[in-house]
Amino acid sequence: MSAYTSEPARFDAIIVGAGVGGLYAIHRLRKLGLKVHAFEAGGGVGGTWYWNRYPGCRCDVESMEYSYSFSDELQQEWRWPERYGTQPEILRYINHVADRFDLRRDIEFNTRVNEAALDSRTNRWTVKTDKGSAAIARFCIMATGNLSTPRTPNYPGLDSFKGQWYHTGLWPHEGVDFTGLRVGVIGTGSSGVQSIPIIANQAKHLYVFQRTANFSLPARNAPMDPAKERSHKVDYPERRRAAFDTPFGIAGYPPPVKSALDATEEERLRAYEAKWAEGGSISFLYSFTDLLINKESNETASEFVRRKICATVKDSKTAELLCPNDHPIGTKRLILDTDYYETYNRDNVTLVDIRSRPIEKIISTGLRTADADYALDAIVFATGFDAMTGAMKEIDIHTDAGMSVREKWEHGPRTCLGIMIAEFPKSIYDHWPAEPRRQESDDTGLRAARRLDRGLRPVPAGSWVLLHRGGGGCRGRLGSAQQRGRGSYALSVGKLMVRRRQHSGETPCIHAVCRWCRRIQEEMRRDRGQGL
Repeated sequence: MSAYTSEPARFDAIIVGAGVGGLYAIHRLRKLGLKVHAFEAGGGVGGTWYWNRYPGCRCDVESMEYSYSFSDELQQEWRWPERYGTQPEILRYINHVADRFDLRRDIEFNTRVNEAALDSRTNRWTVKTDKGSAAIARFCIMATGNLSTPRTPNYPGLDSFKGQWYHTGLWPHEGVDFTGLRVGVIGTGSSGVQSIPIIANQAKHLYVFQRTANFSLPARNAPMDPAKERSHKVDYPERRRAAFDTPFGIAGYPPPVKSALDATEEERLRAYEAKWAEGGSISFLYSFTDLLINKESNETASEFVRRKICATVKDSKTAELLCPNDHPIGTKRLILDTDYYETYNRDNVTLVDIRSRPIEKIISTGLRTADADYALDAIVFATGFDAMTGAMKEIDIHTDAGMSVREKWEHGPRTCLGIMIAEFPKSIYDHWPAEPRRQESDDTGLRAARRLDRGLRPVPAGSWVLLHRGGGGCRGRLGSAQQRGRGSYALSVGKLMVRRRQHSGETPCIHAVCRWCRRIQEEMRRDRGQGL
């Protein structure tokens, strides 16, 4: 690549990130005939699956669904060994895709993008990296992911700690052996819930520091059933189509037909027990029609899980701390686990409530809460990410008019359809930093890619479209801003998918977004004709 002081390399499209969404962007844009180049901060492909290597790391979407759909040969030939894919297996799959479709030749690894600037005169984006290189392109696609900026709490004294500390989102590639160590895990979100049982098996003693209890359901993971795999592959085309009409973008779960309040207590119990035995989060939330829209209905499901926790955890005080009481089930990410609650029955595991007794500081020998010191040899920060907007704000994305994404999102993200921002033309955000997220899993990049792959279709002015992809969505007419001018278009997924508030104040951008795939080819041909 060229240095800042030399002539920058020129491309039709620049892609930031080589995770699941970034790889598909390379593949798809190549098929459109574009000259593309991707920058990736890591040493390999995979995105979140490259960085997150903590013990127990596993996808919470079933393997047969957490996969690309653009190649039927790929999805027919690949064999997933388990119901839910482990991090190593998913990374092996992503590397296979990169090699099979020769995607690496357009990726610059170990290169972090620091800046992306729009020149409104030329309508081009200039991207600059930490290596002093620069590139120019008409289109800039931010495939940076929404869970890619690890967040370590700013506890005083961390530098004084004499042991080792780790973050689940930046786990050492060589792994960590906690055998015989006193370990503290801070955080009980998804990465904490997955890693705690594994660490407990190794550690001399494990202290779990919990601020907020979260709902977790049993995954019921098992080796892949060959008969189920064959059936799934036969039905892949229909399953992929059906996914667009489901609230979670994943097919295979029969929609419920009855309100929880219309069922008797015995009927509800049978339904919840069956879903609990089946395993999985989507299936459980599909027990009844109104678990996510009616608080009273939701409480029947929430209380069922609380009773399960209390029946599993032997110590009543510990069980009480593990029971979520500050949010309805499904309104935060619903976690899947293997033996998480059972882990608290071990003699070498202690749960510490840091909501009532907050962590005050890290000390040389461990950490200090409001009422005690805990001697530790290692600390694991399972504290998650600067989610949704963190990766975008780390990059200085701005225009020559002086507007930056950091300023634009100072009071929260505002986008069109979750993939474009007003005043930042021809910059696409493939993992939807402004999408209203409730419980859905992290294969959003896959589903976004599938939508873009469907192309465009005309929609008559005043047509009715479905807002967002199901549960909690609503219907409404295309706004006047979209009906003016050259006509209106919608992504050809059967329905235009956007939430009511997601494009607030910025509906004029919708027309441009929906015409993107067509314009990108037209403008590429024009530029090449002009020698650009």
